[in-house]
Amino acid sequence: MNNKNTMPRPAKAHPTNKAAKAEAELAEVLRPGQSVELLKELHILTREGRLNQDSRRKLKQVYHLFQFIEQLLRELPGEGAEATLADHGAGKSYLGFIIYDLFFRARQGGHVYGIETRSELVERSRALARQLGFGRMSFLNLTVAESAQASELPAQIDVVTALHACDTATDDAIAFGLAKKARCMVLVPCCQAEVAACLRETKALALSRTPLAELWRHPLHTREIGSQLTNVLRCLYLEANGYSVTVTELVGWEHSMKNELILARYTGQRKASAATRLRELLAQFGLDTLGDTRFRLAD
Repeated sequence: MNNKNTMPRPAKAHPTNKAAKAEAELAEVLRPGQSVELLKELHILTREGRLNQDSRRKLKQVYHLFQFIEQLLRELPGEGAEATLADHGAGKSYLGFIIYDLFFRARQGGHVYGIETRSELVERSRALARQLGFGRMSFLNLTVAESAQASELPAQIDVVTALHACDTATDDAIAFGLAKKARCMVLVPCCQAEVAACLRETKALALSRTPLAELWRHPLHTREIGSQLTNVLRCLYLEANGYSVTVTELVGWEHSMKNELILARYTGQRKASAATRLRELLAQFGLDTLGDTRFRLAD
């Protein structure tokens, strides 16, 4: 006797049970009131509103970064009720939209500015803000350097963010923050090439005068030391200009090697020792020209 057709088959999951399970998973992960439509547009959720392994990882990273920014915003007057935030190198304004949705949307005031050089991304962000009714978001087709003088931005910006701003764009964001008297800066540097290029140019002279130059004699070490030194100089520069600085990890190293998060809060207390150390490091590494341009200190 053939029992092939008489064997009991496993019961299929009912469609409504699948939907309920998906909704329960979302409820566990999403913040109260968070826009599911936005997360779909940012491709964090599927078009069906579901989470997969990759989207869970993305959302975890977003929340991790948002926790730092939310804390800074809540330290502002009125717990950030009227805060202004400028996001440099915004790209698709992924970060700006998430911050607006989780922090600004429930408030009556405050404004988020996305600054990006690619006009098509600026137009796309403007359209998405209109679609979602995010009325206190503006997107500007400008370089970071141009934005410091742009009339579309207020004289003061409370929080400046630059996530993976490439090479000197992070320095431009710092210069913008100083010009706009920013209360806080949140920086995740990327592709720090300028200092490494300067180290390569002066390598022969440096090797002849100091054994420290062995640290960047090999090309791979030049790149690594250049990247590390760049961020050390940035931290000293911020401290010399009246900011307290914290350096931490953005996400686990398994997700990204561009992982250094620099948090700066304005205190008004300029550290003379930081300015001295900055000048000494520039001289020690043969980077004096950067002291006249990138890391220029007030007399």
